[in-house]
Amino acid sequence: MTATTAEQVRGYRGPAILSFGFRPFFLAGAVWAVIAVALWLPVLSGSLALPTAFSPLQWHVHEMLYGYVPAVVAGFLLTAVPNWTGRLPVVGMRLLCLFGIWFAGRIAVLCSQTVGIAASAVIDLAFLAALGGVIAREIVAGGDKRNLKVLVMVVLLFAGNLVFQIEAARGQDTGYGTRIGIAAIVLLIMLIGGRIVPSFTRNWLARRGPGRLPVPFGRFDMVAMVTSGIALAAWIAVPDHGATAGLAGIAAALNVWRLSRWAGERTFGEPLVTVLHIGFAFVPLGFALVALAIARPDLVAPTGALHAWTVGAIGVMSLAVMTRASLGHTGQPLIATRPIQAIYAAAALSAIARIAAAFDVWREPMLHVSATLWVLAFSGFIAVYAPLLLRAKR
Repeated sequence: MTATTAEQVRGYRGPAILSFGFRPFFLAGAVWAVIAVALWLPVLSGSLALPTAFSPLQWHVHEMLYGYVPAVVAGFLLTAVPNWTGRLPVVGMRLLCLFGIWFAGRIAVLCSQTVGIAASAVIDLAFLAALGGVIAREIVAGGDKRNLKVLVMVVLLFAGNLVFQIEAARGQDTGYGTRIGIAAIVLLIMLIGGRIVPSFTRNWLARRGPGRLPVPFGRFDMVAMVTSGIALAAWIAVPDHGATAGLAGIAAALNVWRLSRWAGERTFGEPLVTVLHIGFAFVPLGFALVALAIARPDLVAPTGALHAWTVGAIGVMSLAVMTRASLGHTGQPLIATRPIQAIYAAAALSAIARIAAAFDVWREPMLHVSATLWVLAFSGFIAVYAPLLLRAKR
């Protein structure tokens, strides 16, 4: 008789940190999110120089999109795929090797003046290639081919990183590598978030008595996803075109309507669920701000508008997923304690402050406020969750 995934996990006898993919990647991702942003402001002001071949802005963007985000994606997929397939999770030495490739990429990019930009690019790109290979193998071996679509997002992240590295090596600043990465992550949030937000909301509301329940994933969600994908493709190709603004505006409206169908107003009694709705809300806000930045660049800075997606949707949603998944998979009650609620508040306020800066509202102070709150949010995650992630499940 074949052992269940849970039984196989319980049979693991190595270090706890290597017993499941979310443990090393969520913890290291949070540490890197703190380090990268803490270094960013002194680098931006010129008071600190890093040994990287990238410009200060390129390094900041790269390490958020292709450093922090892939760690979270790896932690999520390496934890979710065993549940989808019933196969043994990637643990022990295999997990350590995969983590080592990610860590080597961070050091290589940081020290690319010494390593060389071509060599650092190869080392950095190796992680997403390895992750994609591992996930593809596990899904195919588990006979769960319908979930192969998540690999599209990993491939898009790899492609975006490759383009980013080529642009940096050539001294170009076209922004294609940045936009491809952001678009891939927004699509992933719309895909995964579009399933877990209504699902977790329904599960919680079902225990709360009668009332409106979320509408499950259906045809309207597919229409919103496809339309949003077209808008993102247009934004990648022609980010300043009026047609892109129109498509982004339509995508914003569709995603607002999509979010409104998930009964978020009934979740205020459970922060673990409410934060998922708040995180997803930054997706349509990002589309709306991109449209506004194209139509009225005098009103909102085009690059600043992107932070509704990067700080808001990516930052808040990733913390929402990491906090919830870490509690559940370490055997803790699914309860958002005061410290966890403070993490959520700091992340959301960081996004709001960064968006305010895009509207030139006390721009410099808001940039510092946003960066400080981001560091506090992820430092809070480390303080609360490191003890859970480093010890065996009880």
